[in-house]
Amino acid sequence: MRNAIRCICSMATKGLLEELAAAHAQRSGVAVSVEAVGGVEAARRVAAGEVFDVVALASDAIDKLVDAGRLDGAGKVDLVRSGVGVAVRAGAARPDISTGDALRRAVREASIVAYSTGPSGVALMAMFQRWGIEAELQGRLVQAPPGVPVGLLIARGEAALGFQQMSELIGLAGIDLIGPLPAESQITTIFSAAPGIGGAQPEAVRALLDFMDSEDCADAKRRHGMQPA
Repeated sequence: MRNAIRCICSMATKGLLEELAAAHAQRSGVAVSVEAVGGVEAARRVAAGEVFDVVALASDAIDKLVDAGRLDGAGKVDLVRSGVGVAVRAGAARPDISTGDALRRAVREASIVAYSTGPSGVALMAMFQRWGIEAELQGRLVQAPPGVPVGLLIARGEAALGFQQMSELIGLAGIDLIGPLPAESQITTIFSAAPGIGGAQPEAVRALLDFMDSEDCADAKRRHGMQPA
C-alpha cells in the first residue's frame, strides 16, 4: 500500500488543507496526512532536516526553505491570499473598524490587544509603529503563543480585541468576528506550498499540489476566509 503523503502547514491553513487533503484522497485513493503547527515551528523543523512530502507556509518562509535546500522551488505553488480579521468576545460591544481611522481608535481604546506570532502579527506591529501608537500600547499587547489561536485568548477574556488571519477566526466558539480589516489597512499574506527534498513519491505530490492549485478548490478557499492566489 502506498504511504500517505505527509504535509506540514501553519495553523492559518489547517482547516482548508485538511478539507482539500480529504477531497484529494477521495478522488485519487492516495491518503494525505496534514500536521498543523505554528508557522515558526514548522519552518524550524523543516530547516533542521525533518522531511515532509509537502510544506505549506507563508510564501516568504517557503522561499527561505528553498534557498536552504530543503524544498523544491520549481514545484512551488501559491495557494491562497489571506487577510486579517478582527474579533471581540462573544456578546461584547463591537467597535467600528470600517475605516483606518476607526480601526486606530478601536485599538487605542481596547484594554488588551491580542495578536499572533505569524507574519500577520509582525505586519500588525509595523502598522502600529507607523501609526505612532506603539509606545502607547506598551503593557496592553499580548501575543498568542505559537499554535494557540488569538480567538482563544479573546474567548477566555484575556484580551478585548484580537487580530489574526480570518481563516483562524471563522467559526471559533466564544468570539464574535467583526470582520476583515478595512481595505486601506488590510494585511495580506500569500500562503504557498512546495514539495520537500527527498520525498519518496514526487508524482503523487505533484498531483496533490496541482489539485490544491486548481479551480476546483476555489470555493473551499473562500469558505475558509481566503481567496485563491
